[in-house]
Amino acid sequence: MTTESTDNQKTAEEIAAEEIIQQAEEQLEETLGAAAATISPEQEKINELELALAAAQATVADQKDSVVRAKAEVDNIRRRAAQDVEKARKFALEKFAAELLPVIDNMERAIASVNVEDETQKAIAEGVELTLQSLLSAINKFGVTAVDPQDQPFNPELHQAMSMQEVEGVAPNTVIAVMQKGYELNGRLIRPAMVMVSKAAPSVDTSA
Repeated sequence: MTTESTDNQKTAEEIAAEEIIQQAEEQLEETLGAAAATISPEQEKINELELALAAAQATVADQKDSVVRAKAEVDNIRRRAAQDVEKARKFALEKFAAELLPVIDNMERAIASVNVEDETQKAIAEGVELTLQSLLSAINKFGVTAVDPQDQPFNPELHQAMSMQEVEGVAPNTVIAVMQKGYELNGRLIRPAMVMVSKAAPSVDTSA
């Protein structure tokens, strides 16, 4: 076989290979073109709609979170308003009750000053006592209660110590006398009880 014939044979093989490659490229282009034709324009529209749906869902999630926060804030405002109304209802009578306390004090003093041996005074005292009990019962219905700490431990939150005195056999810081009762309105102190409190005996120096 000559050198010329060998060269011609290689050239034919190369040509055949090039044809095969070209045919493959053409088929690939046709396939890609067919695929592109398949997704357009309907698939493109679907893709656009899916993107729009995702964006809308994200917006709805944000708005839902805002609504939840707004509802929680409204609930807090409503609860605080209810608490304020309840406090106003409980303590609206505070000033009025405080004005009644001197009247109660005077009636108690009048009863305490009565000479029980005098029948005339005794009858008057009984009338005053009935009036006092009616008044105390009426204010008690509205949450006004007396603070009468006789023989109880001294409590600075409810009692006002007017003096201190050493009393044998009585523990220190015990209320030994109530000079004026205190009063509370629904648990809030409107006047402390004025009291006398026991104190400890002075220590004796036994070192001498």
